[in-house]
Amino acid sequence: MTEAQFPDGFLWGAATASYQIEGAVQEDGRGQSIWDTFCRQPGKVQDGATGDVACDHYHRWRDDIALMRELGLQAYRFSVAWPRIYPFGSGPLNEKGLEFYDRLVDGLLDAGIDPMITLYHWDLPQALQDQGGWANRETAEHFEVYARTLFERFRGRVKKWVTLNEPLIVAQFGHLAGVLAPGIRSHATTARVAHHLLLAHGLAVQAFRDMEMEGEIGITNANTAYEPYDDTPDNLAACELARDFDSRLYHDPIFGRGYPASVLKFYAERGAPFPIEPGDMLTIATPIDFLGVNNYSRRVVMADNRPIGFRFAPPTLPIQPMGYEEAPHSLGDFVRWVSREYGNPPIYVTENGSGDEDGPEADLLHDQKRISLLKGFLTGLAGAINEGCDVRGYYVWSLMDNFEWAYGYSKRFGIVYTDYETLERKPKASARFYADVIRNNGF
Repeated sequence: MTEAQFPDGFLWGAATASYQIEGAVQEDGRGQSIWDTFCRQPGKVQDGATGDVACDHYHRWRDDIALMRELGLQAYRFSVAWPRIYPFGSGPLNEKGLEFYDRLVDGLLDAGIDPMITLYHWDLPQALQDQGGWANRETAEHFEVYARTLFERFRGRVKKWVTLNEPLIVAQFGHLAGVLAPGIRSHATTARVAHHLLLAHGLAVQAFRDMEMEGEIGITNANTAYEPYDDTPDNLAACELARDFDSRLYHDPIFGRGYPASVLKFYAERGAPFPIEPGDMLTIATPIDFLGVNNYSRRVVMADNRPIGFRFAPPTLPIQPMGYEEAPHSLGDFVRWVSREYGNPPIYVTENGSGDEDGPEADLLHDQKRISLLKGFLTGLAGAINEGCDVRGYYVWSLMDNFEWAYGYSKRFGIVYTDYETLERKPKASARFYADVIRNNGF
């Protein structure tokens, strides 16, 4: 019996990111990224892990495409490493870096797999960080040049583009909490980074339009489904405030609403105003073609006397290794909310999945918990689509186990197992389940 059926033409894919899988960090002219630097700072990454080799996708991409074909993937979302294209962030172009992605894109097309390129998935060239990174407005201008370079190179071959992956995480975890690269802790820097990231997005979308590119372009963010602790006015208001600091901060400007007043006030009171210049908000609001949604869980919100005005209630559901509650209803719930909030834009679910702790290979290959959660996520997503949400595709995170940022290799999100000693790939039970979902356009 079918539990979830998807519309005809629904696109099924998987997603990865350059620093997490490629390796080859010193090959063919690639420059250093902020993650190369961060990984070498003692105590920043679990077990001192680095992405120097990762999954060695740079050399094994042909085998990985063959694996995608075996699973029946229709689409593949990957990111381009900015330091491979411009080793210093700007200036001299590295042709060998472009040639790698030429081979990858052509290989995907030959296999009948639709490529989606993410321009920025966190690996900023270290040379730009040395000049202030995203806190420096010029980084957004360099990003536009980088984006134009890729648009021109892959014109006609790549039809789906994501400007930024999760600007929320870049700003909040990289520049406020300091637990991700570049490891800064500053309200003032966070405000500048958030604005310049969105400005970079807007400049890239403008370039896409100016160049009359065929295809579609959007942005993807880290999305949590927020739920009020109860229906009391204080907790309902706190839930909306949490959405201001999370979803609305990075979505409202893109949809022409400007920044939430609550967020601007909070940062201004800390001497950290957003560095908005004339014309910026119009640039950021350049119309997009789709919204990318990354979702893994929910948070329950309560009112609180602390300055930010809300806090998260203790979890009541089982906890996954990454600290997320096992809340598969969250994907459908967030899609419904964001669709209502912004006029039902076209959506691709650009990341969704489940992570395991590292452990015995036999256990990791028999990943029944992941299958159970994926069924729950997809059931909720199908329900949202049936209610009218315009969701056009789903990219599971991730194709294979890989470098999980500050967690190193201790967490495994892949539907394919990676043996980090031999670099052999082995499809898990979830990969077979997902292959069946693709064949049946549901389950």
